[in-house]
Amino acid sequence: MRKFPFLRRVLRLEHQVLRGLRLQERGEATLAVLVILALQISLREKLTLGLNWWLPALELALLVPLIALPDARTHQGARTRLILCLSLISIITLSNFYSVVELVYHLLTGSKASGARLFVDAVMVWGTNVLLFGLWYWELDARSLSRRDAKVHRDFLFPQHSSPDFAPPNWRPGFLDYLFVAFTNATAFSPTDTLPLSARAKLLMMVQAAISLVTVALVAARAVNVLP
Repeated sequence: MRKFPFLRRVLRLEHQVLRGLRLQERGEATLAVLVILALQISLREKLTLGLNWWLPALELALLVPLIALPDARTHQGARTRLILCLSLISIITLSNFYSVVELVYHLLTGSKASGARLFVDAVMVWGTNVLLFGLWYWELDARSLSRRDAKVHRDFLFPQHSSPDFAPPNWRPGFLDYLFVAFTNATAFSPTDTLPLSARAKLLMMVQAAISLVTVALVAARAVNVLP
């Protein structure tokens, strides 16, 4: 390597580019979490587990060290970041699932809230659902792609993987790509241009589509007074 200084400069430049992309993706994921926190705080307390601020406060307490921690270069650092990240996403998942259950319960038992209020609640729950599963897809698939084990396969097949001529060299999906997958799955209730490959990806997409379908169908029916 010492005999090829040009190669060293190329590798150093590639490392800086990849590090910049990782920081950009983390910034996008952090923004998604902050939007989720704002949506959770805006929900009525009838749809939240306890006060509508204490779970967002707990989630923010987990988000702050994730932002402050530098790139994990050791096994212990990577493990700490993984625990914090999965804990944060899991808490958001449980919180949103509880909100969905409460929303369905109030719709079926006859809520005194107006159609406009129900529509706003449904939009916030649905939006949280999209951002949340975008985080799940990004975290799981990106972590698989970062491993050096040849036996570890990706969770999603993007169009760029099948048609590399339409993508830059060494293309890899970013957070916005996974967010797009979550959005299309929540609107079409099925995969569109990106296919799930692993069992966990298929299971996550099934859960997300089911939550989206229940939210959209029941709220639409209640809003037009089809349900009592």
